[in-house]
Amino acid sequence: MPSAESKTALTDWLLYGATGYTGRLIARQAVARGLRPILSARRGAPLAELAGALGLQYRVASLDDAAFDAALAGCAAVLHCAGPFEQTSAPMATACLRAGVHYLDITGEIEVFEALAARSAEAVRAGVMLLPGVGFDVVPTDCLAAHLKRALPSATSLHLGVRARASLSRGTAATAIEHLGRPMVARRAGMIVPVPAEWAVRQIDFGRGPERAVALSWGDVSTAWHSTGIPDIVVYFAVDRAAERAVALAGRFGWLLGAAPVRSLLRWGVRRRAPGPTDAARAAGHATMWGEVRDPAGQMAAARLRTPEGYTLTALTAVACVERVLAGRAPPGFQTPSRAYGADFILEIDGVRRDDLAPRR
Repeated sequence: MPSAESKTALTDWLLYGATGYTGRLIARQAVARGLRPILSARRGAPLAELAGALGLQYRVASLDDAAFDAALAGCAAVLHCAGPFEQTSAPMATACLRAGVHYLDITGEIEVFEALAARSAEAVRAGVMLLPGVGFDVVPTDCLAAHLKRALPSATSLHLGVRARASLSRGTAATAIEHLGRPMVARRAGMIVPVPAEWAVRQIDFGRGPERAVALSWGDVSTAWHSTGIPDIVVYFAVDRAAERAVALAGRFGWLLGAAPVRSLLRWGVRRRAPGPTDAARAAGHATMWGEVRDPAGQMAAARLRTPEGYTLTALTAVACVERVLAGRAPPGFQTPSRAYGADFILEIDGVRRDDLAPRR
């Protein structure tokens, strides 16, 4: 296995899942930044076409292949973009630990964060960084949580809100289907639990007055606790009335949505939809995050964060993380974006602005 020193000296890195919607955005952003990722995916024809268009090397590989180690040969890191990550992250992380290659992914799945966190000691022994969630999930909200904890170190509760109006890529929609029927979760007293009734809905001002938001199982339910140690965490998503009713119905009829025939029908629908938002839609879009922390004495701090559209931001932050890894900034073990690169990392991304909303004391 390569030593930690030799790994950081390597400049090659693997972009796995490169032919997916987000993988293609990341590949283009990487080339624009002067990086030369080795593209990888299961299917050779679209991979060869993409690699040819970008002038990059490629390696056809499947995580089911016992010879997957060959795809990682000579690489300092892998950026894993092939979901659903609940199914693919464990074999990829195992391959990375075996090969001594740093692991990054763009997941937002709570189960994946928790599973990788449980392998932190194993990663430390291997000299490997496990850094999931280097995209829209969860870089901006994780950095916002860390910023608020820095503002109020005594904080014991954290509420985060996300406002984003955009269509989903096929990959994101496919992942969402796999989670249908599961209860929405939050963190209470350090434990991940079903969302308490009093936390289910709240009004959040994302900058245009109060908006209705509902609690969702967002990745920060896991990562914000690892980043800040705050024991009570809930994440909300701004919704209109129709979307709120859909969330409520999903909760009531989760048993039906989780049935195999229903999921098969939904997957069929996903395959028929467009790959993801157009370039014009992404350029016109943006997202806003809000966060608030409180402590037992009643002190509070709050802030808002405005970012580019979610898929655009994922390409920007994922490539920025890879750049840091290639520069030798890859602390071993499980990391979150803010633990690895600081609460202000998100401010280094073009088009991001953060505003504090309340006194820090």
